[in-house]
Amino acid sequence: MAPPFTDAHIEDSPKRIRVLFGGVLIVDTTKAKLVWESRYYPTYFFPQSELAQEYIQLASEHPDGDMYDLAAGSKKAEAAVTVYSSASHQHLNGLLKINFSQADAWFEEAEQIFVHPKDPYKRVDVLNSSRHIRVEVDGVEVANTRAPKLLYETGLPVRSYIAKTDCRLDLLVPSELVTACPYKGEAHYYHVQVSPEKRVDNVVWWYRNPNLECAGINGLVAFYDEKVDVFVDGVKQTRPKSLLS
Repeated sequence: MAPPFTDAHIEDSPKRIRVLFGGVLIVDTTKAKLVWESRYYPTYFFPQSELAQEYIQLASEHPDGDMYDLAAGSKKAEAAVTVYSSASHQHLNGLLKINFSQADAWFEEAEQIFVHPKDPYKRVDVLNSSRHIRVEVDGVEVANTRAPKLLYETGLPVRSYIAKTDCRLDLLVPSELVTACPYKGEAHYYHVQVSPEKRVDNVVWWYRNPNLECAGINGLVAFYDEKVDVFVDGVKQTRPKSLLS
């Protein structure tokens, strides 16, 4: 079976996985499983023996999986652990899942990971390009470059990253929105103020300190192609279906 997986898919992870919570490494294992609950990215599951009983307290029983509170030291996270042992989830029997966001930190080998585990079938490439790219918002040109960097990410639309000096900086208004990507890092956003009366919110993002594999987009901006008009070598592009950046 090849990705993206449309049916239940589980495979062994070759990595040492550690989970930090309340100052304690509650999981330290080489027996983790990658489970594709979503077709877009995997989740780490663990054999039940890899999380000591002293760190979990039964919160509620459910046919699809019992929920447990996670407790270590003085810290507690409610319903942070799901333990599977049901006929409806036979492929998950004997496994447990820790809610990624409720742990303090996750490590693959000695590297901390963020947001969710990286998909071993996904890759991200940043390539220099000489294509002529223009971006318009409501008919107003907001970017024009002949030296973009194109970011190719498996399963997602190609994103054009453009130097800020090739953009109408006077139209970019800083936003408070911040999002995170396990491959690229932490993204900051701009609104585009196309006129005194018209502002398009959070349509531009950029990475101040991208992850090493995406260092080439450092400080460059990308436009939300699904919400703007993009012209490549003079040809207006069809807007892709809306997906996360």
